[in-house]
Amino acid sequence: MTMKLYCFGESGNAYKAALPLHLSGLDWEPLKVDFFGGETRTTEYRSNVNEMGEAPVLVDGNTRLTQSGVIQMYIAEKSGKFGGATPDEAREVLRWVFWDNHKLSSQAGMTRFLMNFLPADKRPAEVIAFTQGRLKSAYQVLDAHLAGRDWVVGNGPTNADFSCCGYLFYPEPFGFDRTEWSNIDRWLGNIEELDGWKHPYDLMPGSPADRA
Repeated sequence: MTMKLYCFGESGNAYKAALPLHLSGLDWEPLKVDFFGGETRTTEYRSNVNEMGEAPVLVDGNTRLTQSGVIQMYIAEKSGKFGGATPDEAREVLRWVFWDNHKLSSQAGMTRFLMNFLPADKRPAEVIAFTQGRLKSAYQVLDAHLAGRDWVVGNGPTNADFSCCGYLFYPEPFGFDRTEWSNIDRWLGNIEELDGWKHPYDLMPGSPADRA
């Protein structure tokens, strides 16, 4: 049975689910969520897709999952990939997924939205400066951890990598320049070299160009 992923190309959180799903070899298809048209705020979406009013959402038969980290765990269970090679690695993968969700992606997603998807006169400069400061601290942590490492955990790609990279391939400015972080830059290159890797705008339907 083909799994369905409710997603949209602009969402780094959706990319965290779509990328490992695509690389796992599991059978899936994307279903575009019209986030910018207000779909996730509708009663229909919250009643039938996700009560939290968010994407991504993975549907596999009678199984419906929300939150990218949970979806990543399910992909690992189904495919036997990306969850960590040992129990110790599995816990370490989860540690970095939780860190990313709290320290990196939450800040990057909000900052990118404020800087690119709000009208110019509605962009709160002080808030953006504050979140960019928090992001710099997160980049420092990740860059230092990747010194001498090809992957965040273990000897191959895991959900820790797919979580932490969720927003870092997007071209819109939000205070991240990968050339300023040599270890992050090298690590992102490793991900790009994975067989089947796709940019978020190529992997999922929807991009800013659609609304231009």
